[in-house]
Amino acid sequence: MYERELAARFRQVNGDHPMSAADDAYVSAQFAVLDDLCLTSGREPGAVRLTMLAGLLPLPGYLRSDGAEMVPKDLFALAEAADGPEKLEAWFVAHWADPSVGRQEWEAYLSGQYVCLHSVRPETIQRKEQLTTKITVAPHDPDAGSPQWSARLHAAIDELDALEPAFTPYDRLRFGGPTSRDLCIDAMRARFPRGAAPTSTGR
Repeated sequence: MYERELAARFRQVNGDHPMSAADDAYVSAQFAVLDDLCLTSGREPGAVRLTMLAGLLPLPGYLRSDGAEMVPKDLFALAEAADGPEKLEAWFVAHWADPSVGRQEWEAYLSGQYVCLHSVRPETIQRKEQLTTKITVAPHDPDAGSPQWSARLHAAIDELDALEPAFTPYDRLRFGGPTSRDLCIDAMRARFPRGAAPTSTGR
């Protein structure tokens, strides 16, 4: 029940891009089928889909090529922490000092597109933002190129690496370009190898 409506909402948010066999294998390893997760947690799938459509739980992260709705394995954890889906928005937004920022992050969370984190929680969302900002501006630090700077940079990259999954080609289609892993982990490691002699940072 509500599968068609949920699929239509998903495509409205993400566009209608094909899932390859490699995409399917990736999401099957990283995510759970909504029906299976509902079965193991004692929830009725139709009721959960309706809750998603009502904007009280996030949309699936992916639609597998067979139509299966793929969701985080801890999909219900935040709602349980908030004492129910109806209280989740207020609980979630309260984690940001600026309520307007919190509401923007809530809308992003509801989209289901926070597939950039192994575990989607306010603290991991905030930490990812801090790390990507730190890594992006690092080449412009006053001590850029020094051993101390390299150590700081790679500590931030390593921490972000632990927070983020690998992504899949489908993500680059729906996001219209490279992912945060491409830009802040892979590219920065290639540009500034760990332990390499200081080089020009392009400032």
